[in-house]
Amino acid sequence: METRYAHHPEDMKKYNTEELRREFLVETLFEVDQVHLTYTHVDRMIFGGVTPADKELTIKLDKELGVSYFLERRELGIINIGGDGLVILDGEEYDMQRYDGLYVGKGTKEVLFRSNDPKNPAKFYINSTPAHHKYPTVKIDINEIKPLEAGSPGTLNERKIHQYIHPNVCESCQLQMGLTMLSPGSVWNTMPCHTHERRMEVYLYFDMEPETRVFHFMGKPDETRHLVLKNEQAAISPSWSIHTGTATSNYTFIWGMCGENITYDDMDHVKMEELR
Repeated sequence: METRYAHHPEDMKKYNTEELRREFLVETLFEVDQVHLTYTHVDRMIFGGVTPADKELTIKLDKELGVSYFLERRELGIINIGGDGLVILDGEEYDMQRYDGLYVGKGTKEVLFRSNDPKNPAKFYINSTPAHHKYPTVKIDINEIKPLEAGSPGTLNERKIHQYIHPNVCESCQLQMGLTMLSPGSVWNTMPCHTHERRMEVYLYFDMEPETRVFHFMGKPDETRHLVLKNEQAAISPSWSIHTGTATSNYTFIWGMCGENITYDDMDHVKMEELR
């Protein structure tokens, strides 16, 4: 597990491209038969990819977190973006097809990940945040979620927002998680943009062709920066930063949030004329 530390917005103004990418971009999340995790000190979120193929994988973090087992004081969100697989929680099996999600409550001792077909492995994307209450584990099927429809072809941002870990779907302590699909011909997400000082966010961009690139904008609204991402890469967004992006083609992204509240629309909107 890699550790990333928090940054003052004034410090970020001094970063060159290499420094910005080193601090806020995660380039490798999914590697066959590997677990790749990043621990960010921004609200202490852990995120990353678990890609079982020929062997079963688990997440073992105890000394790193000062606990006896990974979810002793944490909750977990999982969305599978690969082939069909299986998640086993303390002996109970959950089938996980592509785009299936799972909320896992605090206190779950054993979390195992399997793929049904090693040649088409599951790709389990995870978000985990500190938790102080145990809520029930919930399996989330994308076909049972009524998506929020936003944007329009005229503004190049027609998209469907699927809320997975959200008060409308299941209870959680502070974790929110969802998946947004952009329609063909649409490339902008979350524009006009916003910040939310009360929550941080991580974006995972995927469902992209090898040559497609996302330009993820971040920073204070009056002094923006950008990261260039390819398929299956993630960007960390501190609470003071905007988080919006455009790309050379349509794409899908998973957003994960944690912080003071679980109010999805608690945003500080930024007027277009304020962007620099």
